[in-house]
Amino acid sequence: MDMHTVVVGTSGTTAEDVVAVARHGARVELSAAAVDALAASRLIVDALAAKPEPVYGVSTGFGALASRHISTDLRARLQRNIVRSHAAGMGPRVEREVVRALMFLRLKTVASGHTGVRPEVAQTMADVLNAGITPVVHEYGSLGCSGDLAPLSHCALTLMGEGEAEGPDGTVRPAGELLGAHGITPVELREKEGLALLNGTDGMLGMLVMALADLKNLYTSADITAALSLEALLGTDKVLAPELHAIRPHPGQGASADNMLRVLAGSGLTGHHQDDAPRVQDAYSVRCAPQVNGAGRDTLDHAAVVAGRELASSVDNPVVLPDGRVESNGNFHGAPVAYVLDFLAIVAADLGSICERRTDRLLDKNRSHGLPPFLADDAGVDSGLMIAQYTQAALVSEMKRLAVPASADSIPSSAMQEDHVSMGWSAARKLRTAVDNLARIVAVELYAATRAVELRAAEGLVPAPASQAAVAALRAAGAEGPGPDRFLAPDLAAADAFVRAGGLVAAVEPVTGPLA
Repeated sequence: MDMHTVVVGTSGTTAEDVVAVARHGARVELSAAAVDALAASRLIVDALAAKPEPVYGVSTGFGALASRHISTDLRARLQRNIVRSHAAGMGPRVEREVVRALMFLRLKTVASGHTGVRPEVAQTMADVLNAGITPVVHEYGSLGCSGDLAPLSHCALTLMGEGEAEGPDGTVRPAGELLGAHGITPVELREKEGLALLNGTDGMLGMLVMALADLKNLYTSADITAALSLEALLGTDKVLAPELHAIRPHPGQGASADNMLRVLAGSGLTGHHQDDAPRVQDAYSVRCAPQVNGAGRDTLDHAAVVAGRELASSVDNPVVLPDGRVESNGNFHGAPVAYVLDFLAIVAADLGSICERRTDRLLDKNRSHGLPPFLADDAGVDSGLMIAQYTQAALVSEMKRLAVPASADSIPSSAMQEDHVSMGWSAARKLRTAVDNLARIVAVELYAATRAVELRAAEGLVPAPASQAAVAALRAAGAEGPGPDRFLAPDLAAADAFVRAGGLVAAVEPVTGPLA
C-alpha cells in the first residue's frame, strides 16, 4: 500500500485524494478539527434524542415509516436494523476501488460535522480503510436517491462486524473475523448513525471522479492517435492552425488542435498527396477531430466542476446545522451527478465513433491514399487488421447503447415517498464500462495508425519525431509492427494496456512538451 496519507477535515476533499485512497491505498487520518466537529454535532443529536418530541432520523422511523416515534430502548435496534435491511444488494461484486472510494467519501461527509455521528464511528471507518478491508458490495441496489443506499449499507454492515468483506490478501471472509484480525472493534450504532452512514451520493461520485481521471488520459491519447491517423493518411495539418480555432473559441477545441499540431511538428507526411488530383480537404473524421475531441474535453471540464462541488458537500438527511437544528432536506438526490455521468457516456461514445471511422479509412484501399488493403503484408493471403476493425466496431456499437441516459429514467420506491429518483449509480456503472471500451477503441486506432505510419516510412516519407517516439514506445510495449498475419489479440491487448496506463502520452511528451 502507498504510505501517502490523506487527512480528512471538515471542508470536503479533492479528486486527487479520492484517487489516492481508492486506487493507490493511501492511508486516511481524521484532522483534529474533524474530531472536534464530530463531537460537537453529536452533542446536538444526544440532546435532541433526550427530548420527548420526535426528530426524523433520531427518534423516528425512516422514509415512508417516518411517522412512527421510536422509544429510547428500541433506537439502537432501529439503527442496526436499517443497516441490515438496506444491505440488500444483488449481482456481481463491484470493484475494490469503487468500494474504497465509496467508504472514503462517506467518511468525508461524516467528518464535516453535519451528520451527528460520533468520532469513534468515523475513526472505525478510517481504520477499515487503512487495514485494506473492502466490504462486499453488489452491482444492483441503488436508485441514486436517498443516497446509494444498498452499497453504503453493505459498507456499514462491515463496520458492525457483520456480512462479508475482502481482506488485504484478496480473500473474502466474514467481516467480524477480518475486523478482529486487525484489532478493530465493531461499532454499536446509536441514534441517527445508521441513517448517516447510508444517505449519500458517494458511490456515483467516486465513480465520476475516477472516470474523469481516466478520460483525461484517453482524450489526450485520442488527440495523439488522431494526429497519427492524419499523418498516415497524408492529410493536411493546416486545419489545425491556431487562428482557425481562435475564431470559434471553445477551449477544448483549441487544446485538442494544439495537441495535434505539436504531435505533427516536423512531419514529412502531412500534405504529401499520392493522388493524381490533390485533395482540397480531408474527411470529417480527420478534419474535425479537434472539434469533436474538444467538445468532449469541455464536457469533462463541466463534469469536473460538478464533481468539485459535490466533493465539497455534506450529503445527508437529516443534517445537523451549526445553530443546533437538525433538518430534513433533499440534498441526497443524485441528479447533479447523474446528469454529468450520462453526459460523459455520450461524449465517450462519440469519441469512440470518430476513432473507428479513421481506423476504417486507414484500412480501405479506396480511401487510404496508397496504403495496402487492411494494412496487410500480402493482401488476400493476409487479412491484416480487417478483424481488428470489426472488434473496434463492436465496441463502438456497445458504446452507443451505453450512451442512452440512465438519468432520464425514474422508478418510484418506498411506498411512493421516494417517488422520483436519479438512477445515478446506474449511470456511473455504465460509464465505467464505456471508459473501458473507449480505451480499447483508442488502442485499435493507435495500432492501425502506427502500422500505417511505418508503412509510409518504408516508402521514404519521414514521420514526425513525436510519431516516431509513439511507434517505438508501442513496439517496446509488445505490440508488433507490420508483417505477415499473426495471432493479433495479444498485440491489441498490449496496445490497450499501453494506452490505459498513460504510456502513449508519456512517450510523446518528451518531444512535444506537456500536452493538454
